[in-house]
Amino acid sequence: MAVLVVAAHDNKAVRTNVANAVTAAGQMGSDVAVLVAGKDCGEAAKSAAAIAGVAKVLQVEDAAYANWLAEDLAPLVVKLAPNYSHVVMAADSVGKNLAPRVAALLDVGQISEAIQVVSPDTFVRPIYAGNAMATVQSADKVKVVTVRPTNFKAAAGGGQDSASAAIEQIGGEGGKGLSSYVGAELSKSERPELTSAKIVVSGGRGMGSGDNFKILEALADKLGAGLGASRAAVDAGYVPNDYQVGQTGKVVAPDLYIAVGISGAIQHLAGMKDSKTIVAINKDEEAPIFQVADYGIVGDLFQIVPELTAAVDKK
Repeated sequence: MAVLVVAAHDNKAVRTNVANAVTAAGQMGSDVAVLVAGKDCGEAAKSAAAIAGVAKVLQVEDAAYANWLAEDLAPLVVKLAPNYSHVVMAADSVGKNLAPRVAALLDVGQISEAIQVVSPDTFVRPIYAGNAMATVQSADKVKVVTVRPTNFKAAAGGGQDSASAAIEQIGGEGGKGLSSYVGAELSKSERPELTSAKIVVSGGRGMGSGDNFKILEALADKLGAGLGASRAAVDAGYVPNDYQVGQTGKVVAPDLYIAVGISGAIQHLAGMKDSKTIVAINKDEEAPIFQVADYGIVGDLFQIVPELTAAVDKK
């Protein structure tokens, strides 16, 4: 069966989670194609062609796709879909925006945030904020699936210079005029992206204020970690919402997750409980976060975190 992976990219390279989606797609079918649509996206197409397991890259050059408007991209994916048994996307902001439109236009059900491929038509996905797992089977001719990248190992890739898959140029569908790109305010950070960081340091309501996040920034910088936050901290205005880890934020599964001043609400646990090692720091020994933590420290975070940062400095 042929599977189409829709790749998000910046016209220079595909996102790192595309390699995870390719791994998932390879478990659904043996012939994996990747769609790279954009403006001057040749370099991104080459980076997709370098991912192990990709048989072909479909490159679409059209100004309508320069800013990845879902209203314009969906008709293109729908046009290609009949040639494939599955349409697969990573369950990130792009996939969550695009996949439902594609599924609706195809008049099929969408399988959201699959964490396991049981067979080409059967998938496991979390429900109730990850407290239960549902095994779902689809009889749709074309299955639209978003996959949680953290649950699939990234396919190997050697960079643009080692591209091996054939790149085929195809025509686009043009702009549909349903929406227009106005602008974007992008946050810039030298820290690793949350979803790809091997270490994540997150703060919650217990931080007390946005200024107090500086002590977490110091620890994160020493560890080379991404900086996250609970929804409570974001809602309180301590940090921007792109820091949010949880069911309605970003799902992470780093090697080490340090939760500071986070009580452990279900919404937050859904976004980080797959982390390999979880360390919790909280003054409330009854906080739910300790039930999932591998290591817990009960005490004043404003004393413990600086001590931890100083200890890292000594290593």
